[in-house]
Amino acid sequence: MRPKYPGMKLREFSANFAFSTQDGFFVSELWRDDYLSWGRTVRARHLVSNPTSQALAAEIVARSPSVLAYGCGRSYGDAPLNPGGRLIDCRGLDRIISFDGQTGVLTCEAGVRLADILAILCQPEADNGGWFLPVVPGTRFATVGGAIANDVHGKNQHRLGTFGRHVSALELARSDGTRWICSQNENADLFAATIGGIGLTGFILNATIQLQRVQGLAVEAEDIRFNNLDEFFSLAAESDAYWDYTAAWIDSFAKGRSLGRGIFSRARRIPGCAAWPPALQPRIALPPMPPISLIRPFTVWAFNAAYWRKSSFRSRSSNTGSYENVFFPLDAIADWNRVYGPKGFFQFQCVVPPPAARDAVADLLRLTARSVQGSFITGLKTFGDVPSPGLMSFPMRGTSLALDIPNRGPPTRRFLAQLEHVVMQAGGRIYPAKDAAMSAASLRQGYPQVGTFIEHIDPGFSSALAQRLALTSATR
Repeated sequence: MRPKYPGMKLREFSANFAFSTQDGFFVSELWRDDYLSWGRTVRARHLVSNPTSQALAAEIVARSPSVLAYGCGRSYGDAPLNPGGRLIDCRGLDRIISFDGQTGVLTCEAGVRLADILAILCQPEADNGGWFLPVVPGTRFATVGGAIANDVHGKNQHRLGTFGRHVSALELARSDGTRWICSQNENADLFAATIGGIGLTGFILNATIQLQRVQGLAVEAEDIRFNNLDEFFSLAAESDAYWDYTAAWIDSFAKGRSLGRGIFSRARRIPGCAAWPPALQPRIALPPMPPISLIRPFTVWAFNAAYWRKSSFRSRSSNTGSYENVFFPLDAIADWNRVYGPKGFFQFQCVVPPPAARDAVADLLRLTARSVQGSFITGLKTFGDVPSPGLMSFPMRGTSLALDIPNRGPPTRRFLAQLEHVVMQAGGRIYPAKDAAMSAASLRQGYPQVGTFIEHIDPGFSSALAQRLALTSATR
């Protein structure tokens, strides 16, 4: 017996379940409570399926009253979770179907990780150039399906936009048993709803992606110390014109004339210079989960102060070589989210349009500096006007701020509500892929096409985020 609806008492359903597919495959399933998001703030039980073929995944979708795809669990908030319902772990769909070395067109299953693509296809050729993923987020340990569903962006958003801009086509399994080929020329409305659609329009089975040909796989990188927010905006305007990758770390405890001080990082390719892909596994392993968070107000302050002072002797430093430390600095540490302890942490990421960006970012940083919450890692980046095909894609022209905030219960949620208010007053929006606290009203204000998006949500799909933000038919 399986529960038919999310929200039922789950203690009764602790055993394995199994069924036979139309093709004679025997599928075992298990209620589990260890499928979490990266922030670890939401804990729930899920009936987990692990298909190893696209046909099997599509059949499971058609059999399930409440279902959601799950990749590597790198979304910070509650978007990848479906409390009381089914999760389909797509990591068994990890095959590269085809790759054209002349054109750079890749077709692969949705469970292929970005790290796998880099390791297999993005190696130096005779001229030390090669093919590369046009857009990568801050981790390479995300799946292709997750990158599409969250329409991820990277440090080159001002140049190449989001991941979804480079998806040529995808195949979607729906809960009515149908399979849809979607692109900008075929089922275009469903294609637009799926890119950035936080996994609610169906199960992505496979995708075709256009890789980017680069003249060199190595990068030239610079770190520049700046003293306040005005200097950040000057550096961003200068760097975005000549550098492919830009972003800044901000000292979240700085106040007064030093508000917004930090280190600006920029990078670009070096023609003719080779770099090999990073390892498929992190280099550093953390010990088991500590009983309490190691990220306390003093440790956050100490980290920010130390990181700022490390560049005090030189206002500018540069290096050349591997792209790993530039694109994926935290990937070197396995399960780094454990340092936040059992309660986890929230990431708050917003973007504010240009007319209000400078003042809104200053207000957000003042709130953070005054609060006892603190932000262990704070990132700031300017976004370009590079539109995505997705209805619910996050980036827009403006300035994006990201804060990592330890979960201290109700005080943290009140602080997040204060940040949300500033963003909404400034005409900005919050990133659903990283959110676990935004209100339904703020989602609708920040994403004017949400009504059209809702029309394409598959009624068989659900998530904690969809329920919280009243996106599903049962909660609208």
